[in-house]
Amino acid sequence: MRIDTKENNQIQSWFKHHKNLRPEKTFIFSIDQKKKVSFNEAYKINCQISNFLKERKIKANDRIALLSNNSIEHLMTYLGVMSYGATVCTINIESNPTNINNILNRIAPRLILYEASLGLLNFETSIETLPLGFWQDQKTESFFKKLHYITDADIGLSLNNPEDIASIFFTSGTETKPKGVICSFEDLVRNTIAVVESFGIKKEDRILEFRSFNWMSAQVLSGLGSLCMGSTLLLARKFSVSQYFNWIKNFQATIATGNPTTINMLNNRPTSLSSDEIPHLRFMTSSSAPLLVEDWKRFEALYEIPISQGYGASECGWIAGSNEKNRRLGSVGRPLKYQNVKIIDNAGKCQPENIQGNIAINPSKNKEYLYLGEDGEIKTDGVGSLITGDIGYIDDDGFLFVTGREKDLIITGGVNVSPLEIENVLMELDSIVEAAAIGIKDQIYGEQVVAFVVLLDGVDEKREKILDHCQQKLAKMKIPRLIEFLDKLPKTTRGKLDRNKLKNIYSNLNQK
Repeated sequence: MRIDTKENNQIQSWFKHHKNLRPEKTFIFSIDQKKKVSFNEAYKINCQISNFLKERKIKANDRIALLSNNSIEHLMTYLGVMSYGATVCTINIESNPTNINNILNRIAPRLILYEASLGLLNFETSIETLPLGFWQDQKTESFFKKLHYITDADIGLSLNNPEDIASIFFTSGTETKPKGVICSFEDLVRNTIAVVESFGIKKEDRILEFRSFNWMSAQVLSGLGSLCMGSTLLLARKFSVSQYFNWIKNFQATIATGNPTTINMLNNRPTSLSSDEIPHLRFMTSSSAPLLVEDWKRFEALYEIPISQGYGASECGWIAGSNEKNRRLGSVGRPLKYQNVKIIDNAGKCQPENIQGNIAINPSKNKEYLYLGEDGEIKTDGVGSLITGDIGYIDDDGFLFVTGREKDLIITGGVNVSPLEIENVLMELDSIVEAAAIGIKDQIYGEQVVAFVVLLDGVDEKREKILDHCQQKLAKMKIPRLIEFLDKLPKTTRGKLDRNKLKNIYSNLNQK
């Protein structure tokens, strides 16, 4: 599928296309809500949202704040606002509980829609605020109750131009105030179409998604990807280790999304499931953080389900992807062609194949990377090329490998050491279910390597055995000076390893 450069709003066109071509096919099935919406019903809801916003004289680039977790109502509102041509601002409450008023002040929305069950009734604002409510439920005063009385007539052409703002979403904000990333309609559609091609999404697919639709990763791959291709989205509110494979089996999922945390949970609580029981499943995805090779091997050995990794960044969306026919162990897939991925050294010089360096993208020389400043003004991170902050290399066949974050590199004796290399070696031991390495200050070497491991339940492993294994596999400067045992590794709300908390844990342990 290609972008029609004459289309101001491809999202609106996708709704119309699938309403005409496959009206009764299920677009979204909500596992937790036990209800579904067809493409024809989705189109009507989309038209009602457009007419609701038109009545309030909402214009292109006017902002609608959406504070909700995964549901049919959340996703239909996200898509409906953009189909009309306005800007939707998705806010993850769990990641930003203390920053809600700060975020709303920066957005300056025309309308705030929120999920009532989250208990968000202390908004410091005079802006029109409505609980989201439920589709087909007119009992409680809400946004969706108001839609029930709004016409579902087509409003015609959308308001926006391709360069107008489609969405603003906020990073998890673990260290500072959350960053508001701005995405234009053109960039969002371009990323969606490239992702559909990279992951090989087809109209026959049924995509299981539990990740938050407040972030671009799920929004593009599963939400917009399904709308683009006319696929069915199987929507879960959150991950469940006990129900995940049941969902795949019972709802005939062909693609199931995941991340390193959920894959490790499935590794550590194995079931008797056989791939023969779910022959319809093409592959499982992993993204948001690099998946350790040993975890990848362990999962595929347990379940015989292929893992296809992907990779992206908040500022630019998805950067690489793969599918069951086009993947490589340890790789995040081949880069999306339009992102024009290069590996460069610190001086900006392109590196040859198989040589590690900074991962950079350059989709176009005029591409602006925009964000919402603390004062609410739109600001620019850069133009043209963007250095992602990740370290990696591209092999002879064009597969991209992410080997770590630049800020996570351990510099010991003047040598750059990737924590992922150490973690992969540690995970070779069957007794270890999770591993992490950090650098701690050292007066002589600058930094020394400290490793944290989580052992398999009931296993009592000796530090000496772990260190002996490292000595056989790692160069001297990469061998951990110390091994610490933990019950679990600290994670962010997005399931990423929190290395800053590990440093705090190390400090606390060494003060005792």
